[in-house]
Amino acid sequence: MTEQITAKRWSLQDLLPEPVEKSLEAALADLETRTSSLESRRSSLSDDISVEEFLQLLHEFETFADLMTRLGAYSMLYFSEDTQNKAALNMRDRIRAALTAAENRILFLSLWLKGLPDKTAERLIAASGEYRYFLEAERKFKPHMLPESEEQIINLKDSNGIEAMMGLYEMITSNFTYTLEIDGETKRLTRDQMSSYFRHPSADIRAATYQELYRVFADNSTLLAQIYNHRVRDMHNVGDLRHFEQPISLRNLDNDLPDHVVDTLLDVCRRNNEVFQRYFRLKADWIGMDKLRRYDIYAPLATSDKEYTYGDAVEIVVSSFRQFSPQIAEAAQRVFTADHIDAEIRTGKRSGAFCYSPSPSLTPWVFLNYSGRASDVATMAHELGHAIHGMLSAGHSPLTYHPTLPLAETASVFAEMILTDRLLDEESDPAVRRDLLSGAINRAYSTVQRQAYFTLFEKEAHRLIAGGGTVDTVCSAYMENLGEQFGDSVELSEEFQWEWISIPHFYRWPFYTYAYSFGQLLVFALYRQYQQEGDTFIPRFLKLLAYGGSEAPVKMLEEAGFDPTSPEFWQGGYDVLSSMIDTLEEL
Repeated sequence: MTEQITAKRWSLQDLLPEPVEKSLEAALADLETRTSSLESRRSSLSDDISVEEFLQLLHEFETFADLMTRLGAYSMLYFSEDTQNKAALNMRDRIRAALTAAENRILFLSLWLKGLPDKTAERLIAASGEYRYFLEAERKFKPHMLPESEEQIINLKDSNGIEAMMGLYEMITSNFTYTLEIDGETKRLTRDQMSSYFRHPSADIRAATYQELYRVFADNSTLLAQIYNHRVRDMHNVGDLRHFEQPISLRNLDNDLPDHVVDTLLDVCRRNNEVFQRYFRLKADWIGMDKLRRYDIYAPLATSDKEYTYGDAVEIVVSSFRQFSPQIAEAAQRVFTADHIDAEIRTGKRSGAFCYSPSPSLTPWVFLNYSGRASDVATMAHELGHAIHGMLSAGHSPLTYHPTLPLAETASVFAEMILTDRLLDEESDPAVRRDLLSGAINRAYSTVQRQAYFTLFEKEAHRLIAGGGTVDTVCSAYMENLGEQFGDSVELSEEFQWEWISIPHFYRWPFYTYAYSFGQLLVFALYRQYQQEGDTFIPRFLKLLAYGGSEAPVKMLEEAGFDPTSPEFWQGGYDVLSSMIDTLEEL
């Protein structure tokens, strides 16, 4: 299982078998049948519904929701393969329209659940078993729900309005190409191909890479900034209608995290800039610079970036998992066996990496753009960690299967740490060990501080735009955001003012990114426990993952002995980071 394995396109057969058009027609007919069946129950809904009838209704809704998710998954995964594929675009829009229509037709059910009198809800939830947390989470949205006709209008508006605009952003940016001169050869590259040069040993090439990236985005800044402006105003308007205290509150409610917990996390991140600033000062000395430029923060410490074939990467990652737990190694192997991984680089393919776990009955899909860098191996471990999490939580209902976003990063970040330990254990060269550990700290910066400051920027950008701020105002706010992060440890260049329009999360998933900071700092605490306890820690960790989305995040963490409302909890993660930098300094 090494050299003969090559990166390739995935199979979506398990979602819609060939011939796809026939399978889609059958699935849409099934959706119509299930939607009509749920609609027929409307007249029987009442406050005195029996427990038996209520559970039957939930089971029927569960099956409906699972089918909706499968169809949505196919359209998203197919489109991600090639954002310029007209057939994929047409199918995405066709499925989106069908899902929106079905969702609107049974919207009354969600509104009924949220609007039940408290005593009725308590009676039904007490008897709901596996569905309990789903119902509790649903009812938290009760103060923010609108009348059914208005909710339907918002769904239709989203489908053909802001969601369509987000699709246009992805189509436009996925089709960008970049020109870079390497060793006298001019190369035309995709964004993922070019990103490998952020870690190039040559300082000139690193600078040229960032300059070319933001040149292309700056050339398109008027259009892309206007799309973002509409995203923010749309979210602000809907938030006002729903009476959310601040724009981020909707994301926090989706994550089932109180606003004050997220504020505590971000405050602690803000107070710990010196941890990474210290690292950047050390790194400048190691690579022979007076001060790092923003171009240099991911610069390798070794003279050459070790490359890994795709087959070797698979072997390294899966065997690293096996050393920790054969169970998670077997789960990771299922992704390859099922042909659910797309790792080859193609023009038009969406950039980045992700894992999609549509249903507890399906092996998750993993999306990569694999180019052979050490960071690509880490990304593979990260996304397979997500897939493992999905498979370990597969014992739950589709309604309680997916963990909330902050806990969704637990397995993925832990998987990266397992990989890093394996590589460090097998490497004796101090220079390479230092480069590996530096890479881990670089990723920690990207996952903790960078993501926290993304969220802090979003909060400020939403405030500015809602108050009539211009593109120039938002660019200035982004540069101030970077300045606070880096202090005097890193030199900033003017073109980084356009970095914000290149971040897809700001457009598609506002305020998503603090989940990465939450997950990484949580995992540092968990990994410290693993180092202290050894194998006795593993069953408790697997149990935490097996919860899926069947319990509130704060409650799950409290059962594991953590208090996410406490600044000391988050500070503990930074203490682990500081000790990693201590170790790196000694090498």
